[in-house]
Amino acid sequence: MSLRNWAAAALCTLGLALGAVPADAQKAGGTFVYLVQPEPPSLASYLSTSGPIGLVAPKIYDGLFDYDNDLNIVPALAESYEVSEDGKTVTFNLRQGVTWHDGAPFTSADVQFTVMSVLKEVHPRGPNSFREVTSIDTPDDHTAVFNLANPAPYMLRALSAYESPMVPKHLLEGTDIRSSDLATSPVGTGAYKFVEWKKGQYIRLDKNENYWKPGLPYIERIVGRFIPDASTRTAAMENGEVMYGAYGAIPNIDAVRLRDTDGFSVTTDGYSMINPMALIEFNTTKAPFDNSAIRKAISLAIDREFLIENIWFGYGKPATSALSTNFAPTGLYKAGLPNYPAKADVAGAIAMLDAAGITPDANGIRATAVLDLIPYGEDWRRAGEYMKQAMSEIGISLELRYEDVPTWLKRIYADYDFEMNINYFYQLPDPVLGVHRHYGTDQIRQGTHFVNSSRYSNPTLDALLASGAQEASATKRAEIYGEVQDILAEDMPVVNLFEMQFLTVYNEKLKDHATSALGAYGPFDRAWLDE
Repeated sequence: MSLRNWAAAALCTLGLALGAVPADAQKAGGTFVYLVQPEPPSLASYLSTSGPIGLVAPKIYDGLFDYDNDLNIVPALAESYEVSEDGKTVTFNLRQGVTWHDGAPFTSADVQFTVMSVLKEVHPRGPNSFREVTSIDTPDDHTAVFNLANPAPYMLRALSAYESPMVPKHLLEGTDIRSSDLATSPVGTGAYKFVEWKKGQYIRLDKNENYWKPGLPYIERIVGRFIPDASTRTAAMENGEVMYGAYGAIPNIDAVRLRDTDGFSVTTDGYSMINPMALIEFNTTKAPFDNSAIRKAISLAIDREFLIENIWFGYGKPATSALSTNFAPTGLYKAGLPNYPAKADVAGAIAMLDAAGITPDANGIRATAVLDLIPYGEDWRRAGEYMKQAMSEIGISLELRYEDVPTWLKRIYADYDFEMNINYFYQLPDPVLGVHRHYGTDQIRQGTHFVNSSRYSNPTLDALLASGAQEASATKRAEIYGEVQDILAEDMPVVNLFEMQFLTVYNEKLKDHATSALGAYGPFDRAWLDE
């Protein structure tokens, strides 16, 4: 890293320290209750990126970095970093005096173990985020040297507590990481300590009195409430039982009403890091979805604008490619691709099915399938009802299935016992971090959540993804990802529906809750209650 960049990191560290000193306006203490919807399957954020886990775990665990709302790096467990001239060595200078919640010291050995033995092995996105990391040296307790096979600048955007939580080596080493007790009784270095998980009701976290940020956190206790019924969640927000709901916890139909109600606000801040995309996954190993024609026909038959306007109340943008338009400033997004209409092209879909020999029977049915719905709230149920109606217009009969989160995750990512699945993925700040895992053959990782459940495999695409990850030239990289998008528009193993815009609904007594680009997936260490 250049001297200028190193200085910027140092200044950011200084700003963090100064910002941690309580100001007169900020009040310490109180209990903050927020919505965690649905109840998480575990708190093992090192194993799963399931959204409900992200709402809790980053309060307990830290990453090497955090990121501000402009996506600038904010030092966390790493105070600063240096990148060698050839880009193949990244040295992290770790913060001293940090302890795990059980009192053990945090050291470079924890970083080495987390990345090499946990994130690269069992995390959904870790194998891509750290694909170039061949080893990590630990010359002392506060220095971690990442040795890379090739430069990987995207890695520096994947070091938050949500994306790459640092975990305690002394509690995980030598255990079966997938079945560790840490999944239900986590121990981190973060702003809050895990206290209790009352199944079906809440998770309680208390202030970490030994947190490494002086004077933080402000709030004494935070409680994540589980409320299955959408109308009850909204009522709890209105009567003050809860103060915060993100990622659709408050349905958009209620959010747009509450934004005009005294004492409540709605924001789209806190989601800049994730680039969420609503989509349909297909089981491409089974008929009829092993035929790309039916997958493309389904994409043609979907009215993306209707979904956005009528179910998500105008918050979203029709998908036009396998990549979000948010990648346009970097030159990676390609416009003008086929099979992504904003409005439904039913005639085109029928013509495509006819040409492929997928013809209707005497009852007008061309195919039948079960559509699994991500179990994250009422908006997804309504989207399923729309899909059922829309597909009937082209002769595809759908049955809808809505299950609890653990059952759904097992069905889709462990058992592959599905045909179509409506879901959403985070594309994150770089395609290597968020997009590759959906399409690469090496991302067919049975039992790992939110990777290539379609089991799509294309050697040509695999080679392009590998080249895109290593290419330093912005021009050549844009050409590579243009080819990637061409292939995926033709093969369509996944149908992207729309670029999501999540809403956070909050009580205005809650202050400074959106200081991180991770928003609800951030630490809440600066949040305070004006009561």
